[in-house]
Amino acid sequence: MRNQHASLWIWMFLFPLSLDYKASEDASSHLLQILLVVPVLGAGLILILIAPRFQGRSKMRAFVTCALALTIVGSVVTQLLQGNDFGNYLRVLLPFMLFVLGYKVANSPWHEQRVSQIEKALFWANVVCLIFTFVYGMATVGGVENVRYRIVSSTFLVLQGVLLHEFVITKHFTKFTVLLFAGTVVIELLSVTRSLLLGTALLLALATWMGASSMHSLIRSGLRAAVIGLICGGVVMAAASYIPGVAEHWTNRIFASKNTESGKDPTTITRLAEMKDQYDQIMSSTDALLFGKGYGHYYRYSPAYLPDLTGQISEKDFYAIHEWFAGHNFWVYQLFAGGIVFGLALPLALLFALIKCCMAYRRWRATAPDALYLPVMGRAILMVAALPATSIGGNPLGQRFAGLVFGVALGLMVSVYAQLQRAHPAPRPRRTMSMNAAAYTKLEPSA
Repeated sequence: MRNQHASLWIWMFLFPLSLDYKASEDASSHLLQILLVVPVLGAGLILILIAPRFQGRSKMRAFVTCALALTIVGSVVTQLLQGNDFGNYLRVLLPFMLFVLGYKVANSPWHEQRVSQIEKALFWANVVCLIFTFVYGMATVGGVENVRYRIVSSTFLVLQGVLLHEFVITKHFTKFTVLLFAGTVVIELLSVTRSLLLGTALLLALATWMGASSMHSLIRSGLRAAVIGLICGGVVMAAASYIPGVAEHWTNRIFASKNTESGKDPTTITRLAEMKDQYDQIMSSTDALLFGKGYGHYYRYSPAYLPDLTGQISEKDFYAIHEWFAGHNFWVYQLFAGGIVFGLALPLALLFALIKCCMAYRRWRATAPDALYLPVMGRAILMVAALPATSIGGNPLGQRFAGLVFGVALGLMVSVYAQLQRAHPAPRPRRTMSMNAAAYTKLEPSA
């Protein structure tokens, strides 16, 4: 708490990239993109320098930190082996670098007031990103039928996770948060994106499970979740009736497979074709399997799925696809980019930390419900859980702001876990001895 400008650095660290957007190819757009990143990097480095330090060691902190270091250092090794285009490598790696920077900043034993400032800045940055992305997408694309992903912010499910924590776990409702959540549901409806609705449902289920330490509380949490589901359904029906064309677009989206010659959903097929080509490239050699193809490496759609896209895309356009950005599937792309040695560390660390913290949160909620930082941990868990939920429909670390936010969320979760673990350690199993064995020990004569 000694640095009086820490609050300013926190806002400079989290807020600028909330206004991030997909740049065009002109020089002015690239310059603006650079100007958005520079204050984030500078403020992040300052926060790392002034951050307090942990006195003890934590196995989880060490494991996650080593996994992130292995991912970044390994990307350099693979880049040297593969010789990919250096500009593409840096552009794809930047969200991962921001992820590590956000993790490093938040993974410190910050004072309660600083944690509150970080959470506040993070929340409002996500709100601004939601509104800015929606307005910018509608203004630049125009028409409900063309907006799709352009109106969905990169941290959409992160914001929903925080709101669901307030609704389901802490039972805290305000007019603003209810209207904000209703707005996210309307955006989901306009985007005609099934994976977003599935991600929201998964976060709602996780929040319900986290908020229940017993069967009785599970029933109550389930009832609150049902009420939230009914509200969402009401918002969806009202929006569909007032916004022309939305219901028709959803109908076409759900039954898209029936309108194709192959009888298969084209979106699913293109995702599978992308992953199949990445998998085939990885399995092409032992070096590729071990160390990957590198971030920013080119990939195509696998020809094995071309017959399934008959009538949807021409053979010429199919073979013209040549992509280098972080693919649409986080899990497969990590293996594609880093191989077994460098690509599996980050996904495994994320899943391990998330599962471990979920179990610990339920235990502490039952045994120490008033523990300091416990609400912070609950919100951080749901923000981190938004990463695998987002990966259903894309790569959550493909955008710079998303990489920063998920890194901060992971850092908060791991940091708070380490502090709560020291304050409320799990009880050790007692050494038991049968009564007969104990009696025999007492009666046994000395030698």
